[in-house]
Amino acid sequence: MINLKNIKPLENNYLENLGFAWHTDNDNTSYIANELVIISEQEAQAFYEAGNELYDMFINAAGYVIDNNLFHEIGIPFNLVELIKGSWENDVHWHLYGRFDLAGGTNGLPIKLLEFNSDTPTSLFESAIVQWAMLKYNDLEESSQFNGIYEALTDNFKRIITLEDSVEDFEIKYDGWKFLFSSIKGNIEEENTVKLLQHIASQAGFDTDFAFVDEIEFSDDGIFYNNEKYELWFKLIPWEIIALETPDLAMILTNIVNNQQAIVFNPAYTLLFQSKGIMKILWDLYPNHPLLLESSFEPLKGQKQVKKPMFGREGGNVSIIEQDGSTTAEQNGEYGNYPMLYQSFTSLEQDYNGNSYQAGVFFAYEACGLGFRRGGAIINNSSKFVGHIIG
Repeated sequence: MINLKNIKPLENNYLENLGFAWHTDNDNTSYIANELVIISEQEAQAFYEAGNELYDMFINAAGYVIDNNLFHEIGIPFNLVELIKGSWENDVHWHLYGRFDLAGGTNGLPIKLLEFNSDTPTSLFESAIVQWAMLKYNDLEESSQFNGIYEALTDNFKRIITLEDSVEDFEIKYDGWKFLFSSIKGNIEEENTVKLLQHIASQAGFDTDFAFVDEIEFSDDGIFYNNEKYELWFKLIPWEIIALETPDLAMILTNIVNNQQAIVFNPAYTLLFQSKGIMKILWDLYPNHPLLLESSFEPLKGQKQVKKPMFGREGGNVSIIEQDGSTTAEQNGEYGNYPMLYQSFTSLEQDYNGNSYQAGVFFAYEACGLGFRRGGAIINNSSKFVGHIIG
């Protein structure tokens, strides 16, 4: 049973003053839970080590996909393959951050990888800022948390320039480069997540700006906004959506990167990590690894399993299939046309009310922070965010 600590809930005006506007769900309940998950120092360390080990495994798996031309097998759109290869081969295409979704990790339960949100991970604002504020608001020790996300991102922005492990005492020197941050108009969560990243980049020393995607001009000569050219562009728009819904933009971005007119974040190769199909590759490369669940492109025989689309978010089109083949839980969504992955089922830890908890470990050069989502059998966009405390 998950260990929880009740706290005084953050008031909406307090959250809004932090810049966090999506605090209330459609049913008029708070998205931010008024409890904290209690973990031990040893459990925090285990989450940290798991994130670092998994990232190294993903690097090896992505290299295996590229070397063996397995793009189609894991659902990668053909019109991104050239861009993926180019971004993989050049170190300037730095991976800013991602989030591992994990089962277990508390009360002696083994940590198991569910998936890696490596391209456009959300829950950043609540994990980096809100759960720290939970401790501060409740007069708890602010350092009693596995949460160095803000600082890790600051350093990782600097590594875009240095391409080095250490950024101690480093100050960014511009040479005229500017950093543009973008989201799609009309989604306040994504907009404020991007603006948080913009703020962190500014703190790191970059000259930054923000624009909605439909305000930007893209051409083979580069990325332009308000008649200014931007050599660095962060977009909170999934690569597979760009490939499938705006193929002309995918072609232009390929030319922009190939012609060294701009660097795009997160880089295109993170789509290899993002594909659920990479879990099958990982299982082939690391069979029976303690952090992995058996995964296949075909239904697993004789075991309970989860069926999930190669590309999907917030539990869309995910279903839980029992050993006898019956479906006991499923989630509607818009990702049903993607190829499917079958992954061995593992239980999420629950509380006394039967709610399930899924850990999210952020990675920015190294594992750097932890947060939890609480919901039903399938974590979806109505699930709550739950902070944590080490104690």
